[in-house]
Amino acid sequence: MLKCLWSIIIAACLVGCSAEAPPADAVNSVETGSEMAGEIPVMGPQRRILAFGDSLFAGYNVGKDESYPARLEVALRARGINAQVANAGVSGDTTAAGLQRLAFILDAQETKPELVILELGGNDLLRNLPPSETRSNLAAMLDELTGRDIPVLLMGMRAPPNLGPRFVKDFDGIYPALAKEYGAALVPFFVESTYDKPSLIQADRIHPTAEGIETLVMATIDDVAQALPRAK
Repeated sequence: MLKCLWSIIIAACLVGCSAEAPPADAVNSVETGSEMAGEIPVMGPQRRILAFGDSLFAGYNVGKDESYPARLEVALRARGINAQVANAGVSGDTTAAGLQRLAFILDAQETKPELVILELGGNDLLRNLPPSETRSNLAAMLDELTGRDIPVLLMGMRAPPNLGPRFVKDFDGIYPALAKEYGAALVPFFVESTYDKPSLIQADRIHPTAEGIETLVMATIDDVAQALPRAK
């Protein structure tokens, strides 16, 4: 069943890729959950998080206040963590596109993020790009973040079995290997809580619904909270 489901996902995504082309000013697109969802009063120092990824962060076909970064901010604040999560997700981004804009986005932040959540690689997978390229681009982004002394939570992806055992092995090994090499925190498979639940996926069979995004937040909030360095 998993092979069948992933085959459907791959077909749907390859058809829909052109619909995810990023806008011309995408490199400048960064929003915070507090701007979109309203402030929730909490105590303690503000914790700045940068959510850097593709349409899974950008909030494809949902409201701005329903994106993963926006809902993550609300959930963290509900736990008493004074979080501000900046949404730097761009629909359609590959790891190569992400690498091109990462330094610019980091330089544009008024305050250095305490944590970057790095979620890229799904569009590489959908375009059947060589895993070696995906790994190289992610490693370069981790080099950039390490050089700036910014902790990283890496959101992993997994390849569908219909791409062949060699491809699956090479792709699936990227995220745990890089997390170990760079000392990054890791969510092994970001969409594990939603990918096999049709009721949580939009009609395009790719992107989570607003409810699906809430499910992703609840499944990963502990990882985010643990990846945040101790408040100074």
